[in-house]
Amino acid sequence: MAEALKKRRYIWTLVGVSFLSVIAGLIIAANLNWTNPISARSDVPIIGGVPSFAELAQQVSPAVVNISTVKRVKGGGRVFDYFMGPRERKNPMDEFFERFFGDTPQREYKQKSLGSGFMLDGEGYILTNNHVVEDADEIKVILKDHQELEAKVIGRDAKTDLALIKIKSWKGLHLIKLGNSDELRVGDWVVAIGNPFGLENTITAGIVSAKGRVIGAGPYDNFIQTDASINPGNSGGPLINLKGEVVGINTAIFAGGQGIGFAIPINTAKELIAQLKEKGKVTRGWLGVMIQKVTPELAKAFDLKDESGALVGDVTSGSPAEKAGIKPGDIIIEFEGKAIKEMSELPRLVAAVPLGKVVEVKVLRNGGAQVFKVQIQEMEEKQTASGPSQMKEGLGLSLNEFTPELARRYGVDFEPGLLVMQVKDGSPADDAGIQTGDLIKEVNRKPVKDIRTFQGIVTNSKKGGAILFRLKRGGTSLFASLRLGE
Repeated sequence: MAEALKKRRYIWTLVGVSFLSVIAGLIIAANLNWTNPISARSDVPIIGGVPSFAELAQQVSPAVVNISTVKRVKGGGRVFDYFMGPRERKNPMDEFFERFFGDTPQREYKQKSLGSGFMLDGEGYILTNNHVVEDADEIKVILKDHQELEAKVIGRDAKTDLALIKIKSWKGLHLIKLGNSDELRVGDWVVAIGNPFGLENTITAGIVSAKGRVIGAGPYDNFIQTDASINPGNSGGPLINLKGEVVGINTAIFAGGQGIGFAIPINTAKELIAQLKEKGKVTRGWLGVMIQKVTPELAKAFDLKDESGALVGDVTSGSPAEKAGIKPGDIIIEFEGKAIKEMSELPRLVAAVPLGKVVEVKVLRNGGAQVFKVQIQEMEEKQTASGPSQMKEGLGLSLNEFTPELARRYGVDFEPGLLVMQVKDGSPADDAGIQTGDLIKEVNRKPVKDIRTFQGIVTNSKKGGAILFRLKRGGTSLFASLRLGE
């Protein structure tokens, strides 16, 4: 009897141990999956709980190139050196002139710069940033095996800061697969590859901090923000996902913060590569409206439920929008069936429309929705993208010509002048006390009725001097003095 009881205890002990082992195994497996989600979704090896990018780097690095450019400029001596940086002396007598005469005679010098790029195909096409090769007289591409090949510019697009260059077809060129930046998620791992500070094939890793960033670089801003280090020389290099695919082109550094960089989504580049190859430039659609952000104050004034959409501040005479019947004060909420949540979305959608295509534009007017059919035309160089009239003089003002239609919208009497649509925080205009909604009547005692007149007066003003504004605010006239930068 005692022996039978002993056997039963032994059996239950084995069952208990087995059960606990199974439970422990499940807990460990669950814990591993929780602490290491990357291993479940990717082939990137995990070392000590941290992803290793060694194999990824080995796979894609040979397709990343160093781009060296030379720009010939004329200048003289130490003043030239101070503003333009180190130069390559062409004559040993320069040192003699500088020592005994204080400066060298003006002559031609070479200004050098570095950037990055990556191979697109076996024909030798390379994608990079426009600012890397813009105005360059010589372009050299340096491969990972240190071969130096001459390159030429095939096409450039300053508005998106993209450029396509080409080297002669070369055996053994390595390529990177282009991914889908729309599938990229905030929090995903990414790897930046390039040549920061001329240090070839440097690799940094981080995560996607945000998408759709507008940083004021151009009318089609739509940047990927990442904390993967992007430094001078990285420009034009690829931003890679864990599959080894290009999801962005490293472009900008945020000067006001450390560890913040921006990349152009690869899907933006995909839309333009064919045009750059065929025409050397990008042809875009044009709507012909000046738009602004719907602020909480404007949303309240227009009796809107939220701040979605793009407020039409002005319509260009003879434009597709004017012909279709769109007017200042309309709020564009849909374009070709796509909802407009942010003002910055509209220019990108318009630019991508094939020329001559008729699209439907849905607007809010007087509290009701209306749909207009607009035939998109080609944007010429002198025309600007759909956006508010930004002033380039660094005043921090966004202006629109005040029209009878705008006067009716705001419920005020019409009088000629320029309506202040926006004032940048901390700008000279902000410091002078100019406010959104002010009507500029005079600049330096001269009446202003249009943007061109305003720009002419400001341009002719002396640097460091003061500009006198006469404003109208709420039925009261007042003056404001604004000082131009040195």
